[in-house]
Amino acid sequence: MDLTLMGQAAKDAAFHLATASTAQKNRALALIADELEANEVTILAANAKDIELGREAGLTEALLDRLLLTSERLSGIANDVRNVIGLNDPVGSEIDSKVLENGMSLSRRRVPLGVVGVIYEARPNVTIDIAALCLKTGNASILRGGKETFFSNMELVKIIQSALAKAELPAASVQYIEKPDRELVSQLLKLDEYVDMIIPRGGAGLHKMCKENSTIPVIIGGFGISHIFVDDSADIEKSLVVIENSKVQRPSACNSLDTLLVHKDVATQLLPKLAQQLSERVAFVADGSVGELLDDAKEVRAAKEGDFDTEWLSYTLGVRVVKDVREAIDHMREHNASHSDAIMTNSLQNAELFINSVGSAAVYVNASTRFTDGAQFGLGAEVAVSTQKLHARGPMGLEELTSYKWVGKADYLARS
Repeated sequence: MDLTLMGQAAKDAAFHLATASTAQKNRALALIADELEANEVTILAANAKDIELGREAGLTEALLDRLLLTSERLSGIANDVRNVIGLNDPVGSEIDSKVLENGMSLSRRRVPLGVVGVIYEARPNVTIDIAALCLKTGNASILRGGKETFFSNMELVKIIQSALAKAELPAASVQYIEKPDRELVSQLLKLDEYVDMIIPRGGAGLHKMCKENSTIPVIIGGFGISHIFVDDSADIEKSLVVIENSKVQRPSACNSLDTLLVHKDVATQLLPKLAQQLSERVAFVADGSVGELLDDAKEVRAAKEGDFDTEWLSYTLGVRVVKDVREAIDHMREHNASHSDAIMTNSLQNAELFINSVGSAAVYVNASTRFTDGAQFGLGAEVAVSTQKLHARGPMGLEELTSYKWVGKADYLARS
């Protein structure tokens, strides 16, 4: 597999996509959605091979859940593609405009980034999400999924490229690095002549490797410890509902709850109820004497070094009692609160302090961390959840996959 040739093909495809009409791009998306449903049996059979191999390799249940495709999930993926069709195409829109004193009309116009390289792990739905969002925004993409999703991704990419051909768009608009060789990832990170942005979706190790080795700008996203702080003014019963949703609705997701921080004045009221409510599903990792308040839980162990820096992606929950909102914020500053974090409170003052102080890409007041999602935010889907501070933050939808160019119009104007 020659990545230089792949990069050249992607750059050529991006040139054609940049001037494709919205109607043509939407037709390709509609074909992808229809083909996903029409080929359900083939896709699920390929996914079953990945699941079987994953079990043989000893993957955790959390990773297997991230890998699993079902009829319901596949239908949801197809509908997410259709949702992207209904969104406004940002390419060509003007961000702002003005007329200068010399008579020149000056504006900023949205344009595609060009070629986007995405490296991701056991999430086959990501293949479709990236392809859909990149196509809508006129970007070509080079994808490299994990070896755990090999058979699933092969079928999905085949469907995407078939749809592209039917829509009369270049097949190289979406390409896939089939070989799991890590050396190919290193080569992709050096293709700065052809690739305009790298987006890693995975654990901290993948992000670190991309940052340290890429000669292409990297968008860091998808990793971060998610917290909920329960203030002393919070409604306890309503808070329990939100905590449960944040933890167990889909624990393998990057926006699921990792650490619960509880104000000392409500700990004895909230934690025993939480233990009863989640005991059958959740294992607790308790700081200090917190374990005594979780006696009704089936599984509790004392927290050790590194636990509060762990993105669990499973039915494990870290718990710590703090004296107030400021101590909660200090804990979050120390333990990588960069993704999705929430406060349960009836205090406007504490809510604003929390919002302004935490460094998360998405901050919630009295709402589940599970809402950090492109579809939930009305973006149709997402290519990643960015946790850095430049260019894009939070779920990256269509606008985040565009840049802009300055456009000046005048009547044969020369600079004096």
